[in-house]
Amino acid sequence: MRQALKLHPDSLSSAVTRIDVDVAPRDGSLVFSYIVTGKISHLRIPSATAAARTDELWWHTCFEAFVRTSPDESYYEFNFSPSTKWAAYHFSGYRSGGRVATEIGPPVIQAQSNATSYTLQVVLKLGRLPSLPSAAPWRLGLSAVLEDTRGRKSYWALAHPPGKPDFHRLDCFTYEFSPASPP
Repeated sequence: MRQALKLHPDSLSSAVTRIDVDVAPRDGSLVFSYIVTGKISHLRIPSATAAARTDELWWHTCFEAFVRTSPDESYYEFNFSPSTKWAAYHFSGYRSGGRVATEIGPPVIQAQSNATSYTLQVVLKLGRLPSLPSAAPWRLGLSAVLEDTRGRKSYWALAHPPGKPDFHRLDCFTYEFSPASPP
């Protein structure tokens, strides 16, 4: 089901007018399609390189997904760069107990672009994660950091708690679905 991301109230974006995200479970994987609408030439989008696990991707254009099961406070954070660099972390609670999630293999990241639309599709295998049983409902936080050609960043998410952008807050995990049955 398509979800619209909202611009953080303290952010400005002259390049992007809308971001939607489609999420679909498929064969033990989650497929994310981030669809950016606007003046794509005004965005700083890194060129594709060899896929590699890399930290601090959120300093530049980066698409993110946070996943947890409903009552559990532990969660995974996934970062996807248009360069095909990626990161995966597991936290035991809000910004605590963080570690690199080595149990996650590399996602498949593909992009398509034209003058007014940019789509990043990510296929992420999640089928064997004990912290994300497929029998329990999952809650997702979907977000993006977009950098324009002047170096300014805009912050997008399903929900923004008061204060500065913080995608880790549990109240940002607003999209719930059952991975056992498509949304």
